[in-house]
Amino acid sequence: MLTCIRKVLLLVFLAAVCESAATAQQITAAAAADLNYALTELAHRFESTTGNSVKLSFGASGNLYSQIVNGAPFDLFFSADEDYPKKLVAAGVADTSSLRTYAVGHLVLWVPINSPFDPAKLQMQVLTQPSVTRIAIANPQHAPYGRAAMAALEHFGLREKVASKLVFGESISQAAQFVQSGNAQAGLIALSLAKSPSMQSAGKFWEVPTEAYPELRQAVVIVSASKQKKAATAFLDFVLSPEGVAVFRQFGLTPPVHP
Repeated sequence: MLTCIRKVLLLVFLAAVCESAATAQQITAAAAADLNYALTELAHRFESTTGNSVKLSFGASGNLYSQIVNGAPFDLFFSADEDYPKKLVAAGVADTSSLRTYAVGHLVLWVPINSPFDPAKLQMQVLTQPSVTRIAIANPQHAPYGRAAMAALEHFGLREKVASKLVFGESISQAAQFVQSGNAQAGLIALSLAKSPSMQSAGKFWEVPTEAYPELRQAVVIVSASKQKKAATAFLDFVLSPEGVAVFRQFGLTPPVHP
């Protein structure tokens, strides 16, 4: 009798496992490169609580936008600005009701730990030092953080002075890699990357005043062609939850005043 009960319980357990596996879904999210650490952490937490998996594809927002317009099979798009998601909505490529501003990004001046310059003291004048011959920023043609960097240089009257020193990463994470690896002596990068464990131990930074560049309001949309909208909506709700906001704050991404 006991053996029969065990067999029944085993069958019930196996049936539950199979049902869970059958209903689990994988969603694919295109995400701005400044979210590399924050969104990866949120995806892991979402996966552990729901059983659904999240495949993340990071890059420059402009490049990801072009991929989506051309039919790339993403379910969600987390941009580093609001313009690209709004363009997708206007083109009928993303769901209007899903458009949300999820965070505000911040720009920092970052130098390697062995740099003789203290960005907290010299601030933007670090960039004018003769030994600083390469300054890494994201390509402003594709990356909102690159446009913010150019605006900050303009604000401080340095755009023409340092133009010959600029080296462009295809995304903000590539710009960060340039300066972290020593291929540039300074970089204007995302605070969310500067606060990652690897970069915190490898360098020092100064937060560029927010009045020096347009507000980096970062928005997300669900792609209209998504076949996993229920799971995509669940992940978006999780990202926008207090737990998601707390993770974003950990990496210097602040909640928008008017989401």
